[in-house]
Parts: sequence; structure tokens; C-alpha cells
Amino acid sequence: MIHQNEIANQLNSTEPNDTLSRRRRGKHKMFIGMAPGVGKTYRMLEEAHRLKEEGIDVVIGLLETHGREETADKAVGLEMMPKKLIVHGGVTLGEMDTDAILERQPQLVLVDELAHTNIPGSLREKRYQDVEVILETGIDVYSTVNIQHLESLNDLVAKITGVVVRERIPDRILDEATEVVVVDVTPETLQERLIEGKIYAPEKIEQSLQNFFQKRHLVALRELALREVADNIEESAEKNSTPAAQFCNVHERVLVCISTYPNSAQLLRRGARLATVMRSRLYALFVDHPERFLTRDESLYIETCKNFCLEFGGEFICVKSANVADAIAATARQYHITQVILGQSHKSRWEILWRGSLVQKLVRYLKDVDLHIIATEKKEFKRF
Repeated sequence: MIHQNEIANQLNSTEPNDTLSRRRRGKHKMFIGMAPGVGKTYRMLEEAHRLKEEGIDVVIGLLETHGREETADKAVGLEMMPKKLIVHGGVTLGEMDTDAILERQPQLVLVDELAHTNIPGSLREKRYQDVEVILETGIDVYSTVNIQHLESLNDLVAKITGVVVRERIPDRILDEATEVVVVDVTPETLQERLIEGKIYAPEKIEQSLQNFFQKRHLVALRELALREVADNIEESAEKNSTPAAQFCNVHERVLVCISTYPNSAQLLRRGARLATVMRSRLYALFVDHPERFLTRDESLYIETCKNFCLEFGGEFICVKSANVADAIAATARQYHITQVILGQSHKSRWEILWRGSLVQKLVRYLKDVDLHIIATEKKEFKRF
């Protein structure tokens, strides 16, 4: 992730704009919120003013105030690019003039409502496509979008709110962003803003409160926004982390260690319940000893456990190793596991005293991982 000062330093580069554009792709900072009115555009304009004071060449490529006076006032003092006029259906409408922005070559351009669909007859169908063209020339972009406009969340948002969102952006836009900022307010605050007329015109307030702006809808959308950005941060950290670097999990990750013992299905169900409660990722691990041949029934059982794991939305991992403890510890580190679920040992007390227990070894190997030992009865293997 690129921080504010770093972006400012990059924007303040003394290199000519044409040299800079050949050297790098523009940086994209997204301001994302749970619903209209949370303050995404206002926050974007605030940051733009600070950068302008630092000497950055900032322009507004497209601003949608929706009649909100506070937002319009915040734009005062920033250069605004004229809109490109397009005649459609006998009516003249305005769109962002991407060509004019490219010709102007600012260091930073502000683009509101990233998911907007352009007027028919425009060179590109979607505003995010215009932004991609701008980024490719080396110009940095600040943009705004609401969580319900993400493509992968479309069905879920429709289920929560009863509203099918027509304007959407592909998830890769969020994934490829240099920085993502969640502009967050409580549902109660957002409803107050709506009632005070700070979001929509008076005639739309009551209808909005009864539909999209119901508190339960806002609570769910807020959680979606926070969770989506948390996932985005964690995935970015995971991709950029080195084996030696300490990785900080945003979410819990549950690893269920299975074997050919029939209690493994029970362990998987317990792990799936834990993952659901924690809203975490689920993994199942089978350590296959290279010198041990699995019987047909045992192979079928492991395959059944794999299918269980996939049905629960988890990821099944199989590694070959003669050392079970080492294999579990290595997998836990590789996948940044926070919770490990094991079945109760079936070794005799003498074997544990002589060779040590798996749990004792894992406690030594995994300092920051919680171990769950599930008591199970020893059963004879039965064919499925």
C-alpha cells in the first residue's frame, strides 16, 4: 500500500510529465463507502486540497455533487475540467472529457462515481475504462465508488436490499488499486444526514428511508464494505510478503488436520462451524507418508473428506512428508493459519513418553497459533 506522503513525493517529481508517464503507470487511490452520502467525495476533495497546497497539479476530471452544497463548496479552488458535450435523444448531456485530461496532463485527476455508465455514443462504455486509459499515461487518479457497485457482490446486495444495481465495476479494479480508503459512518449518522436533506432532495427522503436506507440494509452494507477492504488489504500483504517477513492476519484462518481415522469427518464439521463463526477461511490438510500405502478404503475416505472440505467452501491441501508435525507447521506458516484443529491422539502413554506427542511439537513450532484438540473415540475403519 502507498501512503499519503509517498504519493505526494511521487507526484512532486521534478521529471517532465511525458517522462514520468513512460516510466510508470499512474497510481489509483479509491475512496469506497457503504452507500451514497457517507462523505467519499468530500474526503477526496479534502485530500486534493492538501496536495494542491504542497504544489501538486490537481484537476477535477468529473464531479457529481447531486445538489449537496457542502460538496460543491469543497470543490472551490480546484481546477475543474469542462465536460464533453454529447447529444443523445435530442438532449445535450455532459460526460468526463478524457481526451482533454490527457492533453492537459495534470499530475492528479479526481474522478467521481467510478461505476457510472457513459452516455451512448461515448468512446468507452464505462467511466472506469476512461480511468484505466488515464492511468496508463502515468497520471494519478483519485476515485469514489460504493460497495454495492462491485460485480461479485451484485447478487448479495440485491438479496440484502431488494435493489438490483445496474452500474458495476469488475473486482479487479479494486484489486489493482494502489490504495483503498474506507469512508465510514454509522448507519444512524447516515440516516440523520438523509433526514436533514444532505443526501437527496426532500421529496426522496421518506422513500429512501423505507427502502435502501433502512437501518438493517445499511448495517449489512457497512459490514460488506469493511470486510471487502480488509480482504483486499490481507491479500495484498500476502502477495507482497516474503518468507522471512512477519505477516499480520486481518482474518482468522482455520486448518483442520485429517487422517485416515474415521473421526476426520467430525473434525471437518467442527472446523467448518468454527470458520463460520469466525468468518474465516477454512483449510484441510492430509499428510501423506511417502512410505505408507493407503488401502482402497482409506483412499476413498480421504477423497470423501476432500469433498466435505470443498462443500464447506474450504481448500484441501495434501503434502507428502514422513514428519507429520513438520508438515503441519510448514503448512500453517505458508497459509498464515491462526487456528489448528487436531483429533485426540491414539498413541499409548508409553509411545507419547518415548517419542513425544504431536501437540507438544506443534506448541514448540507454532508460537502464535491456537491449537484445538477435539476428543474423539477410537473407531475401527469402516468402509463408506
